[in-house]
Amino acid sequence: MQSNPLTRRQALAAGLAASLMPTAAYAAYPDKPIRWIVGYPPGGATDTLARLLGQHVSARLGQPVVVDNRPGAGSALGATALAQAPADGYTLMGADNGTLVINPVAYRSLQYDPDRDFKPVGLYAGINIVLAVRQESPVRSAADFLDQGRAAKDPVAFASPGIGSPLHLAMERLGVAAKIKLSHIPYRGMAPALNDVMGGAVPFVVVDYGSAAELIKGGKLRALATFAAQRLAPLPDVPTFVESGIAGFSAGAWQGLIVPKQTPDDVVAKLSEALAYALAQPQVKTRYADLGLDMPASDTANFVRQWKEDQQIWHPLIRSLGIKLDG
Repeated sequence: MQSNPLTRRQALAAGLAASLMPTAAYAAYPDKPIRWIVGYPPGGATDTLARLLGQHVSARLGQPVVVDNRPGAGSALGATALAQAPADGYTLMGADNGTLVINPVAYRSLQYDPDRDFKPVGLYAGINIVLAVRQESPVRSAADFLDQGRAAKDPVAFASPGIGSPLHLAMERLGVAAKIKLSHIPYRGMAPALNDVMGGAVPFVVVDYGSAAELIKGGKLRALATFAAQRLAPLPDVPTFVESGIAGFSAGAWQGLIVPKQTPDDVVAKLSEALAYALAQPQVKTRYADLGLDMPASDTANFVRQWKEDQQIWHPLIRSLGIKLDG
């Protein structure tokens, strides 16, 4: 039986129209406010960056960017909310290596799978970490910390913003490299951890420089060493752990923008361009310098590379420590 030419033409036309629908449907994107999920409480590095970059992304896209704090379970609650959101470009998340690399191994069960549920938009920050003590502490240097830790009969207590967080695991990695037994005191966010360290309840804290900058400048907190490979520009007199005798050691955190997996590529491209625009603004560059942040290449390929490389670093460490958390 011969096919009807009209039917075939109609089918071809319908197929062409269907193939153009995503572009047509999202040509006006965005036409309403955008929600930027933060998986941590207000005031920390992730929240600060979302608000800083969000205002410039908003200016570029012509729509408000509203920060939505969803703290809990090492950013897993926020990530779950993103995974369940419509894939239309109106819900984003600032994810860190905890969200994408650590949580899938550290938690017994998650309501999201990074590879299945998320699409990367771009990296936007390298987070520098320091080990710090309150100003009154008798520990004056990284060498003091290492000597005390190696000589101590009991594990050395330290505070972090949460168990399984990138900062917690950076400190655990230092403990392995320096051959120091550690006792982790987790908090629900960076602010309460810093408060207890300054109050003398815990002797050491592992903290992102941005959260500790004003306390260090104000003389309330003393940075002993940075976890980065090089000294930080805002802390020129603070050595790295490599300089303090831990050969080849460095650790850090990073943050990037992600969206639900099925978000159309043309929408992701608009978001990526808006993110690059935000990172290029002089005010953002100045603020990054103040906070001791690195500005990585924001392209998607670099994001994916960093994501995969970190899996090779953190997954074996988490398993060796036997960390198993309930979400």
